Amino acid sequence: MKLGSLKEGGRDGTLIVVSRDLSRAVRATGIADTLQRALEDWATTAPKLGELYDALNDGRAEGAFDVDFAALAAPLPRAYEFVDGSAYLPHVERVRKARGAEVPESFYTDPLMYQATSAGFHGPRDPVVVPSEEHGIDLEAELVVITDDVPMAAGPEATAGHIKLVGLVNDVSLRGLIPGELAKGFGFLQSKPRSALSPVFVTPDELGDAWRDTKVHLPMLTHVNGKWFGAPEAGVDMQFNFAQLVAHAARTRPLSAGTIVGSGTIANEDTSLGASCFAEQRTVETLRDGKPTTPFMSFGDTVRIEMLDREGNSIFGAIEQRIEQAE
Repeated sequence: MKLGSLKEGGRDGTLIVVSRDLSRAVRATGIADTLQRALEDWATTAPKLGELYDALNDGRAEGAFDVDFAALAAPLPRAYEFVDGSAYLPHVERVRKARGAEVPESFYTDPLMYQATSAGFHGPRDPVVVPSEEHGIDLEAELVVITDDVPMAAGPEATAGHIKLVGLVNDVSLRGLIPGELAKGFGFLQSKPRSALSPVFVTPDELGDAWRDTKVHLPMLTHVNGKWFGAPEAGVDMQFNFAQLVAHAARTRPLSAGTIVGSGTIANEDTSLGASCFAEQRTVETLRDGKPTTPFMSFGDTVRIEMLDREGNSIFGAIEQRIEQAE
C-alpha cells in the first residue's frame, strides 16, 4: 500500500491512503490520524489500512478525492529519529580519492552513518530555502526505509522484518560548510539542513521483485532544471543492505517506531549512469580532468527526484523542489 500525509491537522499532518497510480486518496483518520500513530501500532493498523487501500483501488472507498501533490506534507512531517548511512562504495571511494584520502578498512565491514535532522521534513513540493549560494547547495537522491520498534542489538535477520515502509529523500547538503565542520571532528550540523521526503511511502510488497535482499533494484532518476542528471541503479554497488544499516543503528540502542534510515547517495561504478548529487559529479570531473566544472545549485534551480517501476510508473511520486533564498 501507499501512504502519505496532508498539510492539515497539526505538525504531524493527516494520514491518507493513496491509490497505486497516485491519482486518488482517502483520509485514514478512522484507523490512525497520523502515520506516526499507525507505525506505533502497526500490527493492528496495517491490515485495516490495507483493506482501505484495496477499496480505494477498486473505487469503493468513501470520501476519496483527487491527489494534489502541493497539498501533501512529507509522509512523516517530523520523526523521532533519522539516521543516514553512506552505503554506496563507489561514492565513498571516489570522493576520498579526489581529496587524496584512503577509504578506512573498517568501512568494508562497518557502515558509515550519522545522526541527521528529523525535527521537520519538507513536503515533496516545498522549496529548499538556503541563506546563501556560497554554502554550496547540493541535492542527494537517496532511498529511506521506515521501521516499527526495533529492539537494541537486533541483527540483520531480525531487522529485515522491522522494515515497514520504503521512500525517497532529497538529503540537502551545504558542501561549502562540510569541510570546516568535519575538521572539528564532531560531525555535521549547519551543513545539513532539512531534507524533503517523497509524496508517499510504500510497503515493500509494492516494489514486487525489485525488493530483494532488503535492497531496491531500480534506477534512481534525477533531473535538474528539466535536464537528465543521473539514473544509477540503487540495487547495484550497495555495500550494506537496509537490514544491515538498521542493525548498525540499533547496535547499542533500540529504535522507536517511525525511525527513518537512509541509504546515502546512490552511486555506481559505471559513471555513464550519471550521479545522484553534485559532489559526485564534480568528483568524477576532478578525477578525469583535474578540476570540477559543474557548479553547485543556484537560486531558481529546480530538482526532480523519482523512481519508476519497470513499466515506467512512478512508485513514490516525485520530489520536485525549487532552490530559494531565505528572507
